[in-house]
Amino acid sequence: MISTYVSRAGWLHRLPAGLKLIAIAVLSLVVLPVSDWRWLALGCAALLLVYASLGRDIFRRLALLKPLLPFLIVIALIQAWMETWSSAAASVLRILLMVAAANLVTLTTTMQDLMAAVAPAFKPLAYVGVNPRAPALAIALLLRFVPVLLEAWSRREEAWRARTGRPVSIRLLAPFVGETMRMADQIAEALEARGFDPSTSSDGKPGKHL
Repeated sequence: MISTYVSRAGWLHRLPAGLKLIAIAVLSLVVLPVSDWRWLALGCAALLLVYASLGRDIFRRLALLKPLLPFLIVIALIQAWMETWSSAAASVLRILLMVAAANLVTLTTTMQDLMAAVAPAFKPLAYVGVNPRAPALAIALLLRFVPVLLEAWSRREEAWRARTGRPVSIRLLAPFVGETMRMADQIAEALEARGFDPSTSSDGKPGKHL
């Protein structure tokens, strides 16, 4: 189900997962205070070059971001109405840049590598009986699920347009939430089937439930 990882020998695949997560964090800190849309557009263009350098398979996955467009349009309209069009463009480009960068990490990093990179930050929790793997898994799943959910929404959009020939309706939201909940249940069942128990600490002793 969690199949957004693209297996290939790209240069970004060879970088450690921890380094990529740090790069995302630094990018977020750098991008947040930028208010000039031209710098943000330049950042988006640079990110497009990174996607292109990783091959056609990765570049095509930019289509996963298409479901974001309606939300970005709404944000742009509200921002333009409350402030200016330049600030609206800056907000939209900032969101697009950060989501596309996070998407790039999930496309080039396996779930195991993400968990291994995040888990050390939660090691102190082991002293209070909490398995560090549990929050590490939660963060890895969160990162992994963003493109998965975008892809699921995109499929529903295409099916709606093919069936009705009309613009996307808000009525798609309810079945999408239902699908997301079913997906969460399936992931939980798959984890249980593999023997993952968040109530067990890293040394095998029972710990606190999260």
